[in-house]
Amino acid sequence: MYKKWFITGIGTGIGKTTVAAILTEALKADYWKPIQSGDLQNSDSKIIQVLTTNTTQIHHEQYRLELAASPHKSALSENIEIELSKFSLPKTKNHLLVEGAGGLFVPLNEKDFIIDLIQHLDLKVVLVANNYLGCINHTILSIEALIQREISIDLFVFNGNFDEDIHRIIYNYLPKELKKIYIPELTKLSKDKIKEIAKKIHKSI
Repeated sequence: MYKKWFITGIGTGIGKTTVAAILTEALKADYWKPIQSGDLQNSDSKIIQVLTTNTTQIHHEQYRLELAASPHKSALSENIEIELSKFSLPKTKNHLLVEGAGGLFVPLNEKDFIIDLIQHLDLKVVLVANNYLGCINHTILSIEALIQREISIDLFVFNGNFDEDIHRIIYNYLPKELKKIYIPELTKLSKDKIKEIAKKIHKSI
């Protein structure tokens, strides 16, 4: 059965795109970034294309916004309103990985957030965390928000090195049956490195 996952994080800048590249490579999945806000010349879709093998199909973004800011702010700067009703999953007979923008409560417009997009698309979640001051709080708040919305978490990703005391609190909070994977700290990204890690975690997902 094909997996259809929404990759989100406990915050912004925690390595969702790197994780997306690894999972895309591991599953030979399709990839879709619904909203690209800023960095259009070096978009997440282009990064995935560079870091994965050419068997991956990358679906076109629904919104491509110039300003590197929250999607709602970027859209307003172009006199656009992002509408949930405009989003539908790309048609594919393959695994599909959908990457969000920032964390769960990044606003898309005046009333809808990333978590609303996840519900609208009816997807299960891959939740990515990394180690920084506040990550325990952000992780638990993210999990609680997903539980409250009855959104299933299929995979939890420890991205990078974790302090032992921080890891223990997060790990013990996670449901025992939840699949967990560990991505090593990466100082430099390359197609070979992504392929190497993808091969190692393949059986765990």
